[in-house]
Amino acid sequence: MVMRAAQAQKEFTVNEAFALIDALLHPVIEGVADNPPATPADGECWIVGGQPTGEWIGNAGRFACRQGGNWLFVSPVEGMVIFNRSANRTARYNGGWIVPAAVNLPVAGATVDAEARAAIGEIVEALKAAGILATE
Repeated sequence: MVMRAAQAQKEFTVNEAFALIDALLHPVIEGVADNPPATPADGECWIVGGQPTGEWIGNAGRFACRQGGNWLFVSPVEGMVIFNRSANRTARYNGGWIVPAAVNLPVAGATVDAEARAAIGEIVEALKAAGILATE
């Protein structure tokens, strides 16, 4: 977005820039969907699924953010991190959305060390609580 000296209605350009900053500074999405919600609230963001319909046609894989009664679409960039509210976890973009895999706690081995197993379990639980590992 570029503002020009004699540009009419500069406020539209500025307002759109503020809306994008609001949506992308700390991106939180409601989830991934192909269909726009029936009654979206301003500030609500989604990742458009692979088979978009309605107002989202042609925007597969992009962010759809509702601002001022309209949808703004933004393409994700490498390294972008979002919080998915419906999945209660983060995801990172690297050519596609990467979600942390679930980690199994240790349960066996030749030598059982209860203290080591307990420490590993605490680390895994802390990573889950931080949203780094999946909670499933």
